[in-house]
Amino acid sequence: MVTVIDADGLLLGRLASVVAKRTLDGEEIAIVNAENAIVSGSRAYVYASYDKKRKRGSREGGPHFPRRPDHIMKRSIRGMLPYKRQRGADAFKRVRVYVGVPVAFTDAETETVAEAQVDRLSSPRYVTLGSISTKLGARY
Repeated sequence: MVTVIDADGLLLGRLASVVAKRTLDGEEIAIVNAENAIVSGSRAYVYASYDKKRKRGSREGGPHFPRRPDHIMKRSIRGMLPYKRQRGADAFKRVRVYVGVPVAFTDAETETVAEAQVDRLSSPRYVTLGSISTKLGARY
């Protein structure tokens, strides 16, 4: 049984940490609407930090940072898993992230993560993951 989480209006880092814990416990999770997830901070600071991550390294040697919002979210989840060990690699395989809502999950019941709600923000400044991806040059 796959748990479907709607990322619309949820904080990226808090969502990623909750998903990482739940997949380590053996749960399969599909995240929909990844482009509507939120990164807190001023627009200029967030754009600059993601641009810095994207340009780090070399084209041949890496590290390679993704542009698409679903790939950025999956990379954030991977950062919270011990993905170089078997337990973490197995947990990472149980995560699926989608832009929008795929046909397979249109009728599925979605849940939200209470720890990742936006009302916990102390500042109204935030940027959506979709706008970050567009700024990095993604076409999705």
